[in-house]
Amino acid sequence: MYKGTLIPIGGNEDKGVGEHGSEFVNDGILSQVVKEAGGVDSNILVIPTASMIPKEVARNYKRALKKLGCNYVKTFNITRREQCDEKRVKNLFLQADCVFFTGGDQSRIVDIISNSPVHDIIFDRLINEKFILAGTSAGAMSMSKEMIKGGSSVDCLLKGAVKMGHGMGYVTDMIIDSHFIKRGRFGRLAEAVARFPKLIGIGLGEDTGLVISGNEFKVIGSGMVMVIDPSDLTHNNHKILDEGMPMSMANIRTHILADGDRFFMDKRTIEVFPLEVYKNQ
Repeated sequence: MYKGTLIPIGGNEDKGVGEHGSEFVNDGILSQVVKEAGGVDSNILVIPTASMIPKEVARNYKRALKKLGCNYVKTFNITRREQCDEKRVKNLFLQADCVFFTGGDQSRIVDIISNSPVHDIIFDRLINEKFILAGTSAGAMSMSKEMIKGGSSVDCLLKGAVKMGHGMGYVTDMIIDSHFIKRGRFGRLAEAVARFPKLIGIGLGEDTGLVISGNEFKVIGSGMVMVIDPSDLTHNNHKILDEGMPMSMANIRTHILADGDRFFMDKRTIEVFPLEVYKNQ
């Protein structure tokens, strides 16, 4: 059980440039991250390692966080595993109240940081401190132990269409996918769950995330989260199929959750945000 909190985000969160049809939303995703981290005087470290344009990405997040009033925002791009052994790099992770991994290629995060001193520091702080680990898109997907590396949405629900690999392992009971609604990724997450039927599939919509604390998570943001729960599966032919063959599963449960809804991992139950609250907003 972690003392810390994880915040995976589905990508394309509002950074104050009108991506979601409005000016910067002060109660949006990034604002929630700042609140969880302890407010505008918390130390936030942005890591653009996954990105092919790290300077631009780091600059965009730093500007967005400054708009929210954050006083202490640092960015650092880790490009080589050897950097994870450097004292100055380890100190960045030891001093941060929140570490935020940006989007890009989740495999880059794993290849460069997994099983390194930086990886150990993040784990230790999650276990022992009120530490926040946040990530968007690739940064969210890399949190899973069993990680989606890629896969075509066109060939979804064919065995082998989804490419899996080991992630960072911060989340062991779920497989996280991002840009879920926009890019039509139900099929690839369903195959990932068929391959690992003891795990829950989490499909994060854009500008939408989870606040994971203990055995539960709360949905935040402007979009939707799909939960694929295979707990009650009565049929799953994934193991016996040849590559490229269509899969079948029976009695799989799905939930579509929105801002304020909660899911309890141990009991596999949900608590929806009361309709009365929506009516009064």
